[in-house]
Amino acid sequence: MADEWDKAVDPRLNTKVPQIARVYDYWLNGKDNFTVDRVAAEEAIAAFPGIRDSAQANRAFLRRTVRYLTVAEGIRQFLDIGTGLPSVSNTHEVAQAAAPDSRVVYVDNDPLVLAHARALLTSSPEGATAYLDADLQDTETILKGAASTLDFTRPVGIMLLAILHYVPDLAEARQIVARLLAAVPMGSYLVISHAGTDLLPEQVAAFEESLNAHLPAERRHVARPRDLVAGFFDGLDLVEPGVVRVSDWRPDSPEESATPTILWGGVARKP
Repeated sequence: MADEWDKAVDPRLNTKVPQIARVYDYWLNGKDNFTVDRVAAEEAIAAFPGIRDSAQANRAFLRRTVRYLTVAEGIRQFLDIGTGLPSVSNTHEVAQAAAPDSRVVYVDNDPLVLAHARALLTSSPEGATAYLDADLQDTETILKGAASTLDFTRPVGIMLLAILHYVPDLAEARQIVARLLAAVPMGSYLVISHAGTDLLPEQVAAFEESLNAHLPAERRHVARPRDLVAGFFDGLDLVEPGVVRVSDWRPDSPEESATPTILWGGVARKP
């Protein structure tokens, strides 16, 4: 596990405070996490045993949405913010399997994520994959860094999966989305998944209370109802079936649709 080589990765790596990317890695049965992350993850599982299924449903949603944007809409550029640790069906793998010339920029602020990304997430020869050490809230740094790889005069798929619910202030979360959308041209797409207070509400409340007992106040988990999640897409053209449970967004099989989840998800085009 990650404990064996923590400080060799990056001197900024804090192994005393749980980081959500590493907690999420544990929920996905990964091994790149520390004791403090596993404690937080296990307590959250005790509060809501379905969190692992929900995390898997989110990864499947990523796979389906990236494939849709690449194959059906011709998107060849992706900005994936809040990347998390490498797992199966990463954004560039899905995109470049369909269109080898796809270009992807991953953004995260966890040194462990960045170390693994640089080592494991290699691009196809025709495309490009880059990694930025930046925080979701620092959109200026993200956009400036991403411009080295992405052409912002051409459409971009902005991926914000399971990340906006870690911005506690709704107005700030909306401003982040607005600034990102302002930087991309018409024909770009926004993909969001977000925990919902109105999906398994009792379980979500227990899960959130447990997880937030471990997270810093500025990074606490704040689920929101469907109407507020849908509000992130205001002014955009939603792709059918709209804002739905991530398991219900164009599932590949009845089994995918049946996967329990606490996440709303949607895809929309900038007109």
